[in-house]
Amino acid sequence: MQQTPQGARMRALVDTLNRYGYEYYVLDAPTVPDSEYDKLYDELAALEKETGERLPDSPTRRVGGEPVKAFARHAHIARLYSLDKAVTDEQLGAFFTRVEKVQPNAAYTVEYKYDGLTMCLTYEGGVFVRATTRGNGTEGEDVTAQVLTMHSFPLSISYRGTLEVKGEAIIRLSVLEAYNRTAAEPLKNARNAAAGAVRNLDPAVTAARHPEILFYDVNYMSEPVLSTQEEAFAFLQKEGFKTFGYRLCRTQEEVRAAIDDIEVQRKRIDVLTDGAVVKLNDFAAREQLGYTDKFPRWAIAFKFEAEEAQTVVREVIWQVGRTGKLTPLALVDPVELAGATVRRATLNNMGDIRRKGVRIGSAVLIRRSNEVIPEILGAVGGEGEGQPIAPPAVCPCCGTALVEEGANLFCPNKNCRPRVAAQIANFASKNAMDIDGLSEMTACRLYDALGVRRCSDLYALTAEKLASLEGFGDKKVKNLLAAIQKSKRVPLDRFLFALGIGGIGRVASADLAARFGSVQALAAASAEQLVEMENIGEKTASNIVAWFADPENAAEVSRLLEAGVQPYVEQKSASGPFAGESVVLTGTLSSMKRSEAQKQIEALGGTCQSSVTSKTTLVVAGESAGSKLEKARALGIRVIGEEEFAKILAAGKADAK
Repeated sequence: MQQTPQGARMRALVDTLNRYGYEYYVLDAPTVPDSEYDKLYDELAALEKETGERLPDSPTRRVGGEPVKAFARHAHIARLYSLDKAVTDEQLGAFFTRVEKVQPNAAYTVEYKYDGLTMCLTYEGGVFVRATTRGNGTEGEDVTAQVLTMHSFPLSISYRGTLEVKGEAIIRLSVLEAYNRTAAEPLKNARNAAAGAVRNLDPAVTAARHPEILFYDVNYMSEPVLSTQEEAFAFLQKEGFKTFGYRLCRTQEEVRAAIDDIEVQRKRIDVLTDGAVVKLNDFAAREQLGYTDKFPRWAIAFKFEAEEAQTVVREVIWQVGRTGKLTPLALVDPVELAGATVRRATLNNMGDIRRKGVRIGSAVLIRRSNEVIPEILGAVGGEGEGQPIAPPAVCPCCGTALVEEGANLFCPNKNCRPRVAAQIANFASKNAMDIDGLSEMTACRLYDALGVRRCSDLYALTAEKLASLEGFGDKKVKNLLAAIQKSKRVPLDRFLFALGIGGIGRVASADLAARFGSVQALAAASAEQLVEMENIGEKTASNIVAWFADPENAAEVSRLLEAGVQPYVEQKSASGPFAGESVVLTGTLSSMKRSEAQKQIEALGGTCQSSVTSKTTLVVAGESAGSKLEKARALGIRVIGEEEFAKILAAGKADAK
């Protein structure tokens, strides 16, 4: 189609303005005065209004949109993992040992660890299409309208495949200081300011706080062209993303020196940081190392020594948790620490209180690092100052006589309000039964008003009962009942996690589900059988056996099953069309998302791989398949297209019936 003179002028203006914006916002090296930029911008805006058209990468898109009512959820193409942490040289050394078993003499990149909000930006066909928060790593909140107000990323790039890039939304310390000078409500710290700016429903508020995104990773490429982290940084910089730099280190000593430099320099830069990130440079070696349930094995965050401050303990209250354990919480004089006002700090138990010499009225040193609630390190000043802290004899919530087990105190009353509420909240959590809308606060209200004492009681709730609660309108009642009903069909590993057995986290729950296949089989397992598993030790095995041996726990499992809860294990077909196949998906499938294709392959007996290796037996090539397809052909691996793939799926489903 022939371009009109107006269209040609708009294209020229967009290219010129984007170049000027890149120089100003990314390079910090403007080449024209603001008046020149504004003149061209106004001309472009007028042409867009006249023609009713706007190019996908027009800078006028960055003004943001109208306030949104709520954030939509969006699934990431590739999971955004968090990072494992090291705080000592020994922990860092253990990381090196793990990595260099796979790649001796490995090279690493060392980068600043920004303290902001992790973001994921998506591009299709060279055009920016979406921005989301990290969320739970699998899906996040769509904050495209908010991110469009920022200028540290390009709206169009030369790479034409599907791309996800990862960065950290931050507010510079100088920007925060300037904002607070005129703000009606000053913001306390840069981290919370950045998160609040991005997650504000009104893009105008986002723009007013002037956040930006610093980019440091390529999270996904439909056709990978990168083989190292060094290349990833070069790619980001070439495409116009703002980065903060890195250091390439070829020895462990160089890594340690780079971390030391960052610890010194972080106090002199305009960005809030709390550590350094060390990554294995080579992507192929990363594939060999793989991931845990939470972290990549090829990267680690080295956290610097936390900030400390002195304050005074005024009171100690005792909180009751899900297991009945009482935890002492010190209420202290307000003190500024690590960018936040601290008013309370944790103490683990009475043994911890005695060992640290903490008393009511005593001056204490507190530390805040990764903990949501800071920790008391110990008393300072004269020994014995203040009033001794006496352990409670009865539960502060229900009045039941406490039981002492080792250094800890426990409330044995299983119907104690905070115990029940915490158990129900754990049961309903995202990684358990996933009952949306059932928080610990809601659980307390159900306890008080409707007599809910067990998780199984949730399945006896009715619309009439819930409607009697203040604030529970028709929609809220309907949504909660629907979520409870939906939870009845649940994967076995999530059901086991929901039961709250001591020492059983998500990884152990998945291992137990795969090993035993049903809750009944697990309940009948002996400690000896459990210890045979790789990740189950003697203490955890003892916890599992004791939990199922408790008559009340066994009765609760029966009540849940009788209420219609159906835990299941997704079984791979031993005779499906993909049985024994190690499959790699490449390119774009027109009929389904890649995640859905993976599920269907696995349901029909196959195993999905992320890259082509000597173990790969089949490659499914969609549109725009590239390097993976070429490698498969070079290795003589069987390749099929989407049409044949669809026929195999259809035949497999038909046979299953």
